[in-house]
Amino acid sequence: MSKTILITGTSNGFGNDIATTLAAAGHRVFATMRDVNGRHREAAQKLNEKGIETLELDVTDDASVDAAFKALFAKTNGKLDVLINNAGVAAGGLQETFTPEQTRAMFDVNVFGIQRVTRAALPNMHKAKSGLIVNIGSILGRVTLPFFALYGASKHAVEALTEGYRYELSQQGIDVVLVQPGPYPTKLYTAIQKPADLGRADNYGDVAKMPAAFEEFLGGLFSSEQAPDPHDVAKTIVALIEKPAGQRPNRAIVGLDFGADAANTAIQPIQAKLVADIGMNQLTVLKTS
Repeated sequence: MSKTILITGTSNGFGNDIATTLAAAGHRVFATMRDVNGRHREAAQKLNEKGIETLELDVTDDASVDAAFKALFAKTNGKLDVLINNAGVAAGGLQETFTPEQTRAMFDVNVFGIQRVTRAALPNMHKAKSGLIVNIGSILGRVTLPFFALYGASKHAVEALTEGYRYELSQQGIDVVLVQPGPYPTKLYTAIQKPADLGRADNYGDVAKMPAAFEEFLGGLFSSEQAPDPHDVAKTIVALIEKPAGQRPNRAIVGLDFGADAANTAIQPIQAKLVADIGMNQLTVLKTS
């Protein structure tokens, strides 16, 4: 059955591929991004040529989010079946060398952006008593790599945010799933944000050289015959949407997991026991009509 779907961050990478793949699967897709009529005009036009509708949406701006959803609901008569929170940015380097302003900007996209967009979508999903929210997290929300800890911290926050919404929305018939990709050769990694205060690296000696070495490792992986295929993420999301409500997994790891799958498996019973012990076990089961 065709669904009405909104996706954030579709100018490139996972978001662009997800939009194209879902449209090809027969869904009505609204692809959102910043600067639709500016620097992302070409990306928007290519999506339009594939029958995908595009909307201006900056996840860091309340007015932009509100305007995008107003336009969406005017076009769909208030309907939204699936929200995919994909927009994100990554940063790599010594934590101390990132300024507070850089850290704040990353969290504004990766964490507060999900909260803004989800709040805009939920009133209409509440009316329908159904819906699916897919948040794109990361394996680094479960395991920590040196020099990617600030990015990982934002994805740890997405873990908690997603889990909380899953419980809180379960009795409204609204499903919430977290997708946890490993590293892929997309712009997220190839255009990774660098620290602005490099002078602070002087105290670290040889350790300061390690972020560059890890980037070389990723570059070798991405250029090898074993390079992970970013299309895996879009295929996973197609499968999640096709699954009946109540049968979807809470989390879906895609690609190299670096131990995140084992972490998920170990934490799940602890989390389940906590919720049961406080008498809220009913929130672990999605209420379906």
